[in-house]
Amino acid sequence: MTDLTDLAILPATNESWQLLAQDEDLLVVYKPAQLLTVPGRHPKNRDCLISRVQLEFPGAQVVHRLDYDTSGIVLLPLNKRALSHLSKQFQARTIEKYYQALVTGEMPLQGEIDLPIAPDAEHRPLYKICQRSGKPSRTLFQRLHYDVEQNVSRVQLEPVTGRSHQLRLHLASLGHPILGDEFYAPEPVRQAAKRLCLHACQIRFQHPASGEWCQYEFAAPF
Repeated sequence: MTDLTDLAILPATNESWQLLAQDEDLLVVYKPAQLLTVPGRHPKNRDCLISRVQLEFPGAQVVHRLDYDTSGIVLLPLNKRALSHLSKQFQARTIEKYYQALVTGEMPLQGEIDLPIAPDAEHRPLYKICQRSGKPSRTLFQRLHYDVEQNVSRVQLEPVTGRSHQLRLHLASLGHPILGDEFYAPEPVRQAAKRLCLHACQIRFQHPASGEWCQYEFAAPF
């Protein structure tokens, strides 16, 4: 039995989710920051995106997740066929996902981060770069803008793999932690923003019924 004192209580935001698109097979929704995608293990973490969406769409199911602190686009299949089809696309890594982040320092114009990630057993729930036991993890990035006065870069990120905390850990490993990141950023960078400045801004996938490529975008709120 899990000791509840070991589980963090994550207060759910009052900001509402938004419906971006819908048809008989799936929903495309916006998840605000500081909201779990699915219920947490602690009884006080039951309020989440899927529980809110199911009040209006009882058949909605989860096929992928965004972290509690991350905002952005989430796909929610409405039937078994769509769930199976989208699951296979995620497993095959054919779904294209793009994020935006604000990071400290001047990032290179573009590049690739290829560093293996493993759970940090001594500092749960954190993860770490580990050549010995880490799983292969790859992120492509492109700098969109650099604010000289603030010493902050806006970057676009494409996670080729989907490891937990991959984007925050990869960026921190380069010396460019995300603003507002309570896990991997030093205190001044944590305090530089009221939220984690990481947002899932674009997704491209094959529709589970028609097979046609669909693309949705939602601008970063920071």
